[in-house]
Amino acid sequence: MTMQRLCHPRSGSTLLAAFCLWSFGSPVGADPPSNNYPTQARVEYVQECIATHGDRLSNLYQCSCVIDRIADKMTYDDFVEAGTFSRYSGLPGEGGALFRDSDHARQMAKLYRDTEAEAMRPCGLTH
Repeated sequence: MTMQRLCHPRSGSTLLAAFCLWSFGSPVGADPPSNNYPTQARVEYVQECIATHGDRLSNLYQCSCVIDRIADKMTYDDFVEAGTFSRYSGLPGEGGALFRDSDHARQMAKLYRDTEAEAMRPCGLTH
């Protein structure tokens, strides 16, 4: 027997299992997310959420739950737009006027805050 066979005796069955999973797709009954956000956006949200809630890694699952619930309610484009208005609505001066003074800006910031608060409750987080 070659050294490779001794080190990897079950590689054939592993490859077969991987192929079967790939061929048949997701498990029966597993619904795809309503709005599939890019992984980077999800990771950034979870990292920011963890930092906001005491920098405890134990909040990882709760913060992941929140972004999943937000993704069920908002498209990614709406999430980005509303999040931007919410984040910058407190900017002082002329530069911040775009993010706080128009009706659209206030509506989008409110939409983001309300959606986030609604998503946090069932996930066990508070603002």
